[in-house]
Amino acid sequence: MESSSNATMPQGFLLQGFSEFPHLRPVLFLLLLAVHLATLSGNLLILVAVAYMPSRPPMLLFLCQLSAIELCYTLVVVPRSLADLAAPSLGLGRGSPISFLGCAVQMQMFVALGGAECFLLAAMAYDRYMAICHPLRYAAVVTPGLCARLALACCLGGLTVSLGLTVAVFHLPFCGSHLLVHFFCDITALLHLACTRSYMDELPLLGACLVLLLLPLVLILASYGAIATTLRHKHSPGGWRKAASTCGSHLAVTFLHYGCATFMYVRPKASYSPRRDRTLALIYTNVTPLLYPFIYSLRNCEVTMAIRRVLGRWLLGQPQGQTV
Repeated sequence: MESSSNATMPQGFLLQGFSEFPHLRPVLFLLLLAVHLATLSGNLLILVAVAYMPSRPPMLLFLCQLSAIELCYTLVVVPRSLADLAAPSLGLGRGSPISFLGCAVQMQMFVALGGAECFLLAAMAYDRYMAICHPLRYAAVVTPGLCARLALACCLGGLTVSLGLTVAVFHLPFCGSHLLVHFFCDITALLHLACTRSYMDELPLLGACLVLLLLPLVLILASYGAIATTLRHKHSPGGWRKAASTCGSHLAVTFLHYGCATFMYVRPKASYSPRRDRTLALIYTNVTPLLYPFIYSLRNCEVTMAIRRVLGRWLLGQPQGQTV
């Protein structure tokens, strides 16, 4: 590892955001605000719709947790970014200050929520496996108690890994101006700023990727491998159509989440490009959370009907206790 006389433990960082593009900031602010409000509305609508349902299948309980994670996920990053875009320019595009502790907390929460989502997607794949491969045992095995335990395990798993990764990253020495070419405290931006050239310093990120990405992905692939085997033995076109309708939305969300996370974090530090990574992060922290409610509402008839009931109550001004 390279030692540097300029390595220090900073009091804080500067988030450059998009301050070098002053003419684009008003347009970007309005665009991100619209996307953020749509994301909040979509995920809140799913939570309320499922809460109004008289009976809630396990898959919808997992969907509620996914929507709650997406709400927190976007609230960790976007409001701060919007505030920075709306604020006056700070000194020749140098960005806005964030404390050392504030940066650590933001990174830890971001990783914890992303990790919890990875584990939750694996739990949802297990739910589909039981529903399709063992339909007679499904109700006895996948109980509300099991769903609650799996949900808690997902959160605790993401929290544990994120705490370890945050401690490892923020123990690295940082160099130079402490300017993060990013709009939030992302891992890649912090590692790019660290005064290290040794692969040993990237091991915590590699370990986190193995636990948060590879382990759940193996479970997801195993579940869908078993589902495909079961359907092939049944030789039923109707079974394939039903499986596609129940698994399609989960597969789409899994592809989006893992595709973005793998491209961003499963690569060596030498390949980091701060400005490119910042642009990609703008997409996966704003666009993908917006797409999830649309994917599930379009592919899941139960969610679609529940949303229609909630919207009907709001539009007709019915009391909450009155049934439609």
